Amino acid sequence: MQRQFSFSVGEYYHLYNRGIDKRDIFNDTSDYNRFLLLLYLCNSGDRVDICNLFKEGQSFYKILGIDRGDDIVSIGVYVLMPNHFHILVKEISEGGISKFMGKLLTGYSMYFNKKYHRNGSLFGARFKATHANLDEYLKYLFSYIHLNPIKLIDSNWKENGISNKGSAERYLANYKYSSYLDYLGTQRLENKLLNINHFPKYFNSSKDFNMFIQDWLSFSEGRSF
Repeated sequence: MQRQFSFSVGEYYHLYNRGIDKRDIFNDTSDYNRFLLLLYLCNSGDRVDICNLFKEGQSFYKILGIDRGDDIVSIGVYVLMPNHFHILVKEISEGGISKFMGKLLTGYSMYFNKKYHRNGSLFGARFKATHANLDEYLKYLFSYIHLNPIKLIDSNWKENGISNKGSAERYLANYKYSSYLDYLGTQRLENKLLNINHFPKYFNSSKDFNMFIQDWLSFSEGRSF
């Protein structure tokens, strides 16, 4: 299906995709880490010899320290789920999103198919995208994307509300495969995946962000998410 808009420099977009037939695309820690590293390495206008980097067996943290050139998109928020992912980006160079996503999905599919001895498409069709052209919607995405992991322990929370708020908070605080911890102020190398200065300053501090998330966690039945 053709998109109803074209990607434009300076605009914000919610990008997402899931495994074909809703299959899992992340089976273990190494799968999640490979995708995170590709988020970093593929976000470059320069040619990066990704295959050799992994063949050399460089560590997760060493690869995140590599200078891979200037960004072609700015990543503001992300989350990896067992069978899908969400990324909030700003296009900062012409054609940046298409180039970034093409390298990311191709690189991860090749890795996954080789590791699990399979052939064919890993993702369903081309990646999906929505244009976050309204400030209210853009800010909403900071909660929507970051709260996705709660579905893994409380599948109906959006419809019925959080059944155990404490458990939900603890689960989010221990979920490594999203930018949630970065917004809480945790110092980790995964911070390098983000360029939050290219996004509106909705949160002046990690405390502001936490209060924003707490508000969503406390929502009552009937509130739209």
